[in-house]
Amino acid sequence: MSPSDGWLAWLGGTEMGKIRHIAYRCSDMEAYERFFVEGLGMTVVERRPSGAVDLSDGTLNITLLSTSFTPQSGEASLGVAHIGFTVEDEAETKRRLKALGATEANTIHVDDAHYEVKFEGPDGIVVDLGHWAGTAPIEEEAKATP
Repeated sequence: MSPSDGWLAWLGGTEMGKIRHIAYRCSDMEAYERFFVEGLGMTVVERRPSGAVDLSDGTLNITLLSTSFTPQSGEASLGVAHIGFTVEDEAETKRRLKALGATEANTIHVDDAHYEVKFEGPDGIVVDLGHWAGTAPIEEEAKATP
């Protein structure tokens, strides 16, 4: 078996992560909020005490972060700071990421709606595994019956 057979199969996995979270570091929080809410129809689902604003389309969460938040290693000072995936089997996904050379950066557990484990990948990019306000859960696939 080789990577040309499909990366997940090659790595011994079968699931595909679903993008559920993107964080933007914003030079102008109000302009970003207007862009996504007024321009693209997203909804404000939470204004955090930290100043971060969570938006949702019912499936995906976009978090707006002020430039006053210090970027973590690998995160952009403006624009997309990191991207987050909700996965079926977090332990298995962590194993696969680590097998590919990713390093676990830290875990953030704000409350029941905000949980993420950060990983640094190629070129220092940051990817989260977790759950965010306003995101859709991964639906269990229907089991085929004989």
